[in-house]
Amino acid sequence: MVGAQFKTCIRAIATSARGHKSFTKWYQSLWRARKNEPPFDHVVQLGDPTLRQVANSIPASELKSPEVQYLVKHLTAVMRAYKCVGLAAPQLGLSLRAFVMEFRDDLRDQYTKADYKLREMEPLPLTVFLNPEIKVLNYEKLVHTEACESVRGYRAEVARYREVLVKGYDGHGEPQELKLRGWNARIAQHEMDHLDGTVYTDIMNRKSFTCTCWEAVNANHGRVKLSFAKK
Repeated sequence: MVGAQFKTCIRAIATSARGHKSFTKWYQSLWRARKNEPPFDHVVQLGDPTLRQVANSIPASELKSPEVQYLVKHLTAVMRAYKCVGLAAPQLGLSLRAFVMEFRDDLRDQYTKADYKLREMEPLPLTVFLNPEIKVLNYEKLVHTEACESVRGYRAEVARYREVLVKGYDGHGEPQELKLRGWNARIAQHEMDHLDGTVYTDIMNRKSFTCTCWEAVNANHGRVKLSFAKK
């Protein structure tokens, strides 16, 4: 029941200018049959209107609330379940300016040493940003392949700034700022785009847009299923 209560309040923060429902509506909602409503346990796909909206700022009075704490934990859980390196609230169907990032060192095995160095990769501990703002520190652009759980099954080359500064609030509602470069700067820019209704397909090299399993499609005579659930 606690999770259901928090989900109700989180949806209210996302849709109400005042940041909360009336007590009567909130109380009644606890007794109604639950529907499949955001924040989802799955990642929404391109076509969901939430991905094209400019997300709402979280009211300052709510930054340290239990509801926002719940959102942060939920974003983190879904990000790790999908084994991705970043996730924004709109990807769970919530138009709120919040995202999480994490690049674990155990992902190093997925890349060659040369590629790890070329992409300027380095471990990034779990990082939470609420109401973030971004500033470019180095306008040199690097082109590397990106994918997105909201465009599942595809990837493309995308140019991103080499170094950025992100300012906002951490998962406890405290002010923070963080300089990021290389791969981690790319993750932050990707997630910031989600908060502004932008998806990497808007800025990609269109000729590089590729189905990640095209070889398996051919090898299996087209009998390949693409799941949108957790891996």
